[in-house]
Parts: sequence; structure tokens; C-alpha cells
Amino acid sequence: MEPLAQRLRPRTLDEVCGQQHLLGKDMVFRRTIDSGRIPNMIFYGPSGVGKTTVAEIIAKNSGMRLHRLNGTTASTADIKEVLAEVGTLTGAGGILLYLDEIQYFNKRQQQSLLECIEQGTVTLIASTTENPYFYIYNALLSRCTVFEFKQLAAEDIAKGLQNAADRLGQEQACSITLEPDALEYLSRSSGGDMRKALGNLEFVATAAAVQDGQRRITLDMVQQVARHTAMRYDRLGDDHYDIISAYQKSMRGSDPDAALHYLARLLEAGDLASACRRLMVCACEDVGLAYPQIIPIVKAAVDAANMLGLPEAQLPLADAVVLVATSPKSNSAHMALNAAMADVQAGRSGPVPRQLQNKHFDGEDAAVKGQHYLYAHDYPNHWVKQQYLPDALKNAHYYTFGDNRIEQAAAAYWAKIKQSG
Repeated sequence: MEPLAQRLRPRTLDEVCGQQHLLGKDMVFRRTIDSGRIPNMIFYGPSGVGKTTVAEIIAKNSGMRLHRLNGTTASTADIKEVLAEVGTLTGAGGILLYLDEIQYFNKRQQQSLLECIEQGTVTLIASTTENPYFYIYNALLSRCTVFEFKQLAAEDIAKGLQNAADRLGQEQACSITLEPDALEYLSRSSGGDMRKALGNLEFVATAAAVQDGQRRITLDMVQQVARHTAMRYDRLGDDHYDIISAYQKSMRGSDPDAALHYLARLLEAGDLASACRRLMVCACEDVGLAYPQIIPIVKAAVDAANMLGLPEAQLPLADAVVLVATSPKSNSAHMALNAAMADVQAGRSGPVPRQLQNKHFDGEDAAVKGQHYLYAHDYPNHWVKQQYLPDALKNAHYYTFGDNRIEQAAAAYWAKIKQSG
């Protein structure tokens, strides 16, 4: 028997839950599709949000001959078989190729589509769960318009589940009642994936006993099926990088609540390494000299987390994440190094000044004899004016004191010392 998600797949664009930024009546995407002139398109977004459904609806209403291929199983021979229909009676109304998971096609396979797309003999609708700008060949990408499908909100999932429960009840000639708290739990535990939500609904509906001519689905029943949230997380995919990016940016932005949320998602996925690495990076890059003692503190927390392992690792990490998020911030050292690196990479350097070189004798060709290094500790306050940068950069300035208490104290100290010197 077909899965519920397949049996209840929407038949019109109006039946699709969510994606109103594309499917709303006044949206450019919707108006283009309704016009009947179907361009080459790439649908990008997580699984279970309607990419395949929308593609099939478009194909059905286009009058074109539809071919479906999946990048995980299709070969170049399969593509050639589709292209062989160009100019034949079966392809007289046009050929629409729906290529799912196009990111799994190699460059040669993607290139094989270029000529027919360029000539308009085949219309391509491709879908991918990965960022198309990273995984799709540029020449093919330039011939298609990319549309992003977004993760479904819990409200969209709830609407789809209620419709599915009604239709499932009609199939079984037995009404299905979803208690409000059960519907909410199913909606939120699906991670924005309608396919996952419908699968859970079908499973629990099958198990529900018939009483008084109906099947009643309770919170306890759905919690047994969907105990863990279907959180989207792929260590090699976009979701991984989005979560760790949000994790660090939340700490940098001094939002401990958001930082803990993303830490929880990393730990729930078992990604202790990313949680520790980004935490350490943030302590050095974003707190930095505003609270330099934080670096050994966070290092100790990371060491403790790795020694303890999950689940206990969450204890020192929670402490460290809150500390980083609520600490004063300064990226002054990071920005100073970036400026210095830019000079080095641009070839702006030069010989180390003679007084700093690691040698104490002069060659016969030396114009000025003697190293003339000034030992800072021989002078008041352990400082003496001396050129340290190469001649070509002797007036370069990379570091500027941050506006936090610690760096401003250092700025005042050195201003006083250098004025007196």
C-alpha cells in the first residue's frame, strides 16, 4: 500500500500547505506557472516541504510529457533515453524533466543537459536539499531560476495533518479524531517535514482502536511514535553549517538564550566536536581582549566536556556558552591580524630591521656597523622608542584598542608611558 504522504499528495497548488512566498496568488512564481509558460527551474530546500509535489502539479498542468529521474540512481544512459524523445510524436507537446536530488549528478551528467535546455527542447525542473550554488555546475545554474522552498511552520504541518486525518477517515470509513495537544505535538515534532508528520500520523492511526465508530488519537499515543523531534541535521549538509553559524553568531551577539538553543541542537545531534570547536573560536575571536582570561576558562570547559563525553558534556559547555555570550566583546586583535595578513599576502614586507636580527656581526658590505638593538628592560618602565617593523611598513598601524574596560586601561597605561618616554 502506498504511504499516506503519497496517497494524499496535493493535486493543485491551492492545496499545498505553506510556501506562500512562492504560491500566493500575487507572487511572481505563481503567476508564471499559471501562465502555462514553464521556465527551467531549480527548487532548493529541505526534504518534505513540497518541492516534488509542486513539480508534479506543474508537470500535470503543463501538457508536456513528464519524465522523472533521481540523481541518486539515474545514469547518463537514462538522460539519453529522455533526450531521445525530442522531436518524436510522444514528445510533440514538449518534454518536462523532473530531476530530483540533482546534487548527486556529476559535472559530466549535468553538462549533458545543457544543449537541450539551451535550445528549449527540454524543460528542466530540478530539486535539491543542498545549496545549488555549491553543488550545481555554473553553466547549468545560469540557465535556470532558483526558488527556495522554506521549512514548513508548525501551523502549516497542523493544517496538512488535519486534512490528512479527514481523508484517512474517509478511506477507512471510520472518523479519525486528533486531540488538540496530540495535533500540536505531531506538528512540532516533525521538524518542518510534512512527509515525516504524515508518516507518524499513519502509524499511530493504524494502532488506534475503534471506539464508537471513530479512532481517537491522544497525546500519549503520538509521543510513543514521535518521542524525538525530527530535527534536520546532516553533518555534511547545509543544516549543519547553518546551525553552527547561528550558534557562534548568537554568542557573538550576546544572546545566551539563542546560543543555548543551538548548543542543544548540536548536542541532540551528538555533534560534540562542533559545539566545542565553535565555542573555543568564539572565545578567542569575539570576546578576545575584552576578557582575555576567558580563553583558558573555555579551554578548561572544552577539555572537561571531551573527558566526560555526552550527555554529561552538556554541563561544562552550558556554563561556557553562557559565559561567552554574556561577556564583553572585542575583535580588535582579530581585525589587527587581518590587516597585517593583508599586507603580507600583498607582498608588503621587507627585511627585518638590523637591530632585531638574530645575528651580532656585520658583513664587509654593511654601511653601518653594529646591531644597535635597544634592550627594553634597560629603560624606565621597560620601554624605549625603537623601530620594529620593516622599513617599507615602518608607519603601518594595525591594532586599535577596543572600547572595553581592559583594553582602555591598557591604552591609558601606554599613552602615559610613551608620553613620558
